[in-house]
Amino acid sequence: MKLTGKVALVTGGGAGIGRGIALELASEGADVAIADIDPNRAKESAAAVETSGRRGLAITADVSRRADVEGMVEACVRGLGGLDILVNNVGISKGQPFLELEDETWDLVLDTNLKSVFMGSQTAARYWVDHDRRGKIVSISSVDEVLAFPFNAHYNCSKAGIHILTKSMALALAGHGINVNSIAPGLIETEMLRPSMGKAKWQEGLPVKVPLARVGTPADIGKAVVFLACGDSDYVTGTTLYVDGGHMISGASQVLAMFRGE
Repeated sequence: MKLTGKVALVTGGGAGIGRGIALELASEGADVAIADIDPNRAKESAAAVETSGRRGLAITADVSRRADVEGMVEACVRGLGGLDILVNNVGISKGQPFLELEDETWDLVLDTNLKSVFMGSQTAARYWVDHDRRGKIVSISSVDEVLAFPFNAHYNCSKAGIHILTKSMALALAGHGINVNSIAPGLIETEMLRPSMGKAKWQEGLPVKVPLARVGTPADIGKAVVFLACGDSDYVTGTTLYVDGGHMISGASQVLAMFRGE
């Protein structure tokens, strides 16, 4: 129970990776506020947190809007008595070929994935500084912060932005006792990925993509968040933890195999 007495706020916590994070935090003793644009999903995750014996709080918020972001932090503090951990998890991907990419799609993805991290982190940090409290910020990026795709330039940029924003915020906030880190997941079993998982050709290629030869789960990401949210990581800030089963090194492995004639 590494997080007993702590209060966490997870954005996009209504499903998928966000719900997995919320449940892992609760399993380690944290009370968890769930912020989601879908009120029903937020309530379902909050109820799941409560089955762990912790307090859950559902908050409806569009984190691309400053008023909603400030409101969700206020609601968390008011409803659960404080805030110790912020998990910026919200993310959307709307693939479009670069030559067809529209301004509206670019703005939507960058506002949702990157600007939300800036606004949420700033709002939480201001609360901690004003109340002379320490805090932990964990943002969910992606291996796509360094792996580029021609149909996902906007998504790539949003995640690459999280990578450098994490470092900048860590420098700015270290003097206030606030740790800022990020996690870059690889292939994780969520609603978006699940339709591909039953295809034989996709499964045959999995060991090439992922050396550990399995798809990750939301709980895998949740456990990494717990580490960065608890006291075990008090001397860790400004870093990105890749939770990808070796996905990031698989390219190098393929090149080595080619030179070996494998």
